Amino acid sequence: MDFAHSLGLIAPEVTLSVAGLVLLLVSAWSGDKAARLIAIVSVAVLIGCMFLTAPALFQGAMGPDVTAFGGQYRADAFASFAKLLIYGSAAAALVVTPAFFDRFGGMRAEYPVLVLFGALGMGMMASAGDLLTLYIGLELNSLASYVLAAILRNDSRSAESGLKYFVLGALASGILLFGVSLTYGFTGTTSFAGINLALSGGLSAGALFGIVFMLAGLAFKISAVPFHMWTPDVYEGAPTPVTTFFATASKASALALTMRVALEAFGSQADAWRQIVIFAALASIVVGALGAIAQTNIKRLMAYSSINNVGFVLIGLAVATPQGAAAMLVYLVIYVIMSLGGFVAVLMLRDGEGNQVEAIADLAGLSRTRPGLALALAIIMFSLAGIPPLFGFWGKFVVFQAAVQGGFVALAAIGIAASVIGAYYYIKIVKIMYFDEPAGVVTGRSDWAHNVLLVLAALFMSPLGYFLTRWLDGVAATAAAVLFLPV
Repeated sequence: MDFAHSLGLIAPEVTLSVAGLVLLLVSAWSGDKAARLIAIVSVAVLIGCMFLTAPALFQGAMGPDVTAFGGQYRADAFASFAKLLIYGSAAAALVVTPAFFDRFGGMRAEYPVLVLFGALGMGMMASAGDLLTLYIGLELNSLASYVLAAILRNDSRSAESGLKYFVLGALASGILLFGVSLTYGFTGTTSFAGINLALSGGLSAGALFGIVFMLAGLAFKISAVPFHMWTPDVYEGAPTPVTTFFATASKASALALTMRVALEAFGSQADAWRQIVIFAALASIVVGALGAIAQTNIKRLMAYSSINNVGFVLIGLAVATPQGAAAMLVYLVIYVIMSLGGFVAVLMLRDGEGNQVEAIADLAGLSRTRPGLALALAIIMFSLAGIPPLFGFWGKFVVFQAAVQGGFVALAAIGIAASVIGAYYYIKIVKIMYFDEPAGVVTGRSDWAHNVLLVLAALFMSPLGYFLTRWLDGVAATAAAVLFLPV
């Protein structure tokens, strides 16, 4: 084994690890007064890691040359695609953080460090080629996330969300670990390639239980029904920048890991797990849409929206073809940017004293008091609903197209019909902003970072986004092809 070659492949992880440890020492020595400087350095580190990761995607890296440590880690095009989303989302979440924490007396110095370590774990999840790497990355991400959710110690909602996330996350990790144990016991290996090869000869009852338990544990991480109940409470209670981090970077890493496990490790037995994924997809679409209708808090509505969108992504997974996997990646990029724009808009909803406005009723008449913010939020809501000509429509279109091409016409038809339910609560937000009498609550102003990110997200969601379709479809197909290499 060439350790020098392996160390070169894990350059992004080494960079994040060293930077996180150094910044942790800086935070210990300097205290919270250095929090902004640590956040700036953390953003620079994440952007640097994006540059380290990007070449693998654009060169279509795959095969043994990008495998490190005996197959436990893979720096291939698929991992690069996921990491670009993860690191970019984490950097954006850090950029909008200081303005939020200023009203609580300043940001804590360890906050950016936890984001770095969370991103480190997420990157390992995306690059996992072995069950051991999978679990180490998952737990590193989870431990950082539990602390981030409860970082506002003087806020009971934040403490509650952190506790709920910890308890339910520990349960999900136990379920996943039990599935890992069964899979190892009945295949004799922890390598994804080895598991695929072992299962290609037949599926025993024990291995089937291992697949079920592993998919159940991963369903918690991606907020798929029926393992979704933690999501609204954690999204509402956690600080909004943390919720932004969970809805973008964490979601991207969890879905990337689910694709790795399902298509790479269990790909030879797709028929065994397809029914589970189809149920989770349709249930997530319906439950997410119906659950959002009755919400009065914008963050809880976005939580149910995330559940709903995970259902559409899982339709691509159920197809289990390169076209389905590529459609999942296209949808994931569009969804991450939509979520980022949505939560940045939520961060900009402030009253005259700078307090966060979360009640949907308080958005009444926003188009007359903050027309720019209302327009950007309307674009994002229509895009989340998948209404053409906004770019959110393209994500749903490619997923349904992959389902039809794969012979799952009924699944696509049910998904299209169920998406109509979700359009209701998105349009309701727009109706409140444009047709109700002004509530006069959202009167606060936001800083330049929020405005820049919101404008960029709104432009991406506008019809201008269609100019990127050829390029986005191409890189998604390149990344997806990695998951279907012969064992």
